[in-house]
Amino acid sequence: MAKTRKPPRPRAETPKGFRDYFGTEVTERAEMLRVIAGVYHRYGFDALESSAVETVEALGKFLPDVDRPNEGVFAWQEDDAGGGDWLALRYDLTAPLARVYAQHRNDLPTPYRRYAMGPVWRNEKPGPGRFRQFYQCDADTVGAASMAADAEICAMLADTLEAVGIARGDYLIRINNRKVLNGVMEAAGILDPADPARFEAERGIVLRAIDKLDRLGPDGVRALLGEGRRDESGDFTKGAGLAGEQADIVLGFVSARRDSGTATLARLRDLVGASATGREGVEELAEIESLLSAAGYGPDRIVIDPSVVRGLGYYTGPVYEAELTFEIFDEKGRRRQFGSVAGGGRYDDLVKRFTGQAVPATGISIGVDRLLAALREKGRIGARETGPVVVTVMDRDRMADYQAMVAELRSAGIRAEVYLGNPKNFGNQLKYADRRSSPAAVIEGADEKARGVVQIKDLVLGAQIAESATLEEWKERPSQIEVPRSELVAALRDMLAGQDGAAT
Repeated sequence: MAKTRKPPRPRAETPKGFRDYFGTEVTERAEMLRVIAGVYHRYGFDALESSAVETVEALGKFLPDVDRPNEGVFAWQEDDAGGGDWLALRYDLTAPLARVYAQHRNDLPTPYRRYAMGPVWRNEKPGPGRFRQFYQCDADTVGAASMAADAEICAMLADTLEAVGIARGDYLIRINNRKVLNGVMEAAGILDPADPARFEAERGIVLRAIDKLDRLGPDGVRALLGEGRRDESGDFTKGAGLAGEQADIVLGFVSARRDSGTATLARLRDLVGASATGREGVEELAEIESLLSAAGYGPDRIVIDPSVVRGLGYYTGPVYEAELTFEIFDEKGRRRQFGSVAGGGRYDDLVKRFTGQAVPATGISIGVDRLLAALREKGRIGARETGPVVVTVMDRDRMADYQAMVAELRSAGIRAEVYLGNPKNFGNQLKYADRRSSPAAVIEGADEKARGVVQIKDLVLGAQIAESATLEEWKERPSQIEVPRSELVAALRDMLAGQDGAAT
């Protein structure tokens, strides 16, 4: 009789494009999001937690590929007899907002101000630092056409960056306007208001070209605006086919920033010429700058910068990007600026596809992992997290005593746990406490119990003494003390406070 082969064991590995987050990483993110939520709440925004799953129909224009609903998102079809709906994991927090507002608009205030935080999923090819699941943190105002809503979002973003630990001078929020770019394209002859579909392909090439200004420089962008560009490997990228004069106008737009907002606005007015759309965009920027200036947000924090082009194919008015300006070293040891950690803008077609009526909206999205990485670079987070006080088990028959002891510590606000492994080897208990980054261990054997005392071992001081102290210093600074059992909480509080003081 043939021997039945056992099924292979599953491989213990994270799926491609995903990662696991452990203790400190999770608590650091939670703390940062708590601070951000505090700023948003102070500005009058309400929290919203929407479903992680949306119908593909609801995602609609937000899908990466409308013709193939399972491309770019994690999608599946409901198993219904007549062919069920396509569902997908949300790939951002904006598409769910469109559905929620359209569905509940009669019960929501207008404007509706909400913030949302949570994971999103994208079925894309993963790469270094690029995962298929990541966190986003959004704030949006739906139903307000006023530029005051855009100015408020920018001010709130500045306050948020400073609240989490990005110092003033280490960031800059840059503002542009899609209408201004449309006016420039009109002036350049590649946008016809009477026939918006005309020159659509050329405009797409122009947008992609000027988005590469930082990497390719003016000459590289000019080549892409013209006949095209051949890179170092020999690959050729077709250009937009603009004449020299047309390319001059476009390049003049992305380099229009001047020493003051007033001078930048004047330059933009020249570039948009007679375009009504362009002039409207310039005046919107002027209004935003005036509102921010009145609120005390000057060019040291927020500036008008026409070189901001990311997302201009999606937004309908002002766009903004938060850039961290301090330098870091990349994986090859080269110095570079940290770069963007947030972006957003006005998208007035958000809810229209559900209701048929235009609903103005504007908002911002913070890249949570990017901002956390920036805070680690600045040393604002990343220190080893303090673990719980460990109550050791000297007599397994007295577990109830140890549980009562740890309950007392927790009631006093001290993070604590009883050692639940095999208590036979006391050294293993201390090794466990070390792996948990415990600040202290509590010891109560039969002798201590009989005398009504406990031993408290200062594990932080003990590690310092073991590393560098002389014999005399060891005698003067004992890392283990004996206190009456009734004084356990007070003694531990004093010890932990001393550790905090030494750390600062």
